[in-house]
Amino acid sequence: MSVTVRVPAKVNVQLAVGAARPDGFHDLANVFLAVGLYDEVTVTPADELRVTCEGPDAAQVPLDGTNLAARAAVALAERRGVEPAVHIHIAKDIPVAGGMAGGSADGAGALLACNTLWGAGASRAELLAICADLGSDVPFSLVGGAALGVGRGERLTALEVGGTFHWVFAMAERGLSTPAVFREFDRLAEGRAIPEPVASPDLIDALAKGDPDALAAAVSNDLQPAALSLFPELADTLAVGRGAGALTALVSGSGPTTAFLARDPESASKIAEALEASGTCRTVRTAAAPAPGATVLPA
Repeated sequence: MSVTVRVPAKVNVQLAVGAARPDGFHDLANVFLAVGLYDEVTVTPADELRVTCEGPDAAQVPLDGTNLAARAAVALAERRGVEPAVHIHIAKDIPVAGGMAGGSADGAGALLACNTLWGAGASRAELLAICADLGSDVPFSLVGGAALGVGRGERLTALEVGGTFHWVFAMAERGLSTPAVFREFDRLAEGRAIPEPVASPDLIDALAKGDPDALAAAVSNDLQPAALSLFPELADTLAVGRGAGALTALVSGSGPTTAFLARDPESASKIAEALEASGTCRTVRTAAAPAPGATVLPA
């Protein structure tokens, strides 16, 4: 018997970042939107815990105990007093190291899959608590849709989405370290007061109305200057997408993936073609949002 869970990527349509806390984290107002790029995580009983992976950039995915999917299996097993004796296979389609929460998605997917496989009976609240221990983005990977995350981003409030938003994502030639981007944010912020992060009412209203123009006017990412400081070439990619008709262009999360909001599928195709021809990025993907969270697929 095996269990397969499909789990989505995300884009941050708002990422407001507060000053560094004593624990080294930053308070956030993080508006997540799940998008229709998915990994599939399959768990099967095995003699011992092991992880395999296939798909684009699979060679970059760690297959040891540091993998969030493996950590998720161990965390649930410890709570239930069982051995995490499963083979976890990840079929990757979410870009690796792209700021789209692919690793977090795999952690949420493995957690739900193991809970189902073992009949562990963990409640939604317990699964979310385990997710929060695993990482700031993991709870949202479980719930999907749209949500405001506060604290480190792990405390979620679901948001209404009144329509479909069309996105184009450009994957960069190299990765960016999330801790390095936050360190650069702190360096750039030295000597100035950083306001408390709060969600934009205009952005939340735009999501609820399904209005792409209003959403384009309201998106923001406080980490974008830091990402561009460390990876200046991303500015060229952003400029290409804007020139091809994107309603807005931004770095997704800590990067280095760049995200472009399109008015409709036809516009998204034109933006994608321009980005592919530009030589400013490695690969390009289109996807619609919102997307459902971690979902057990029929056997």
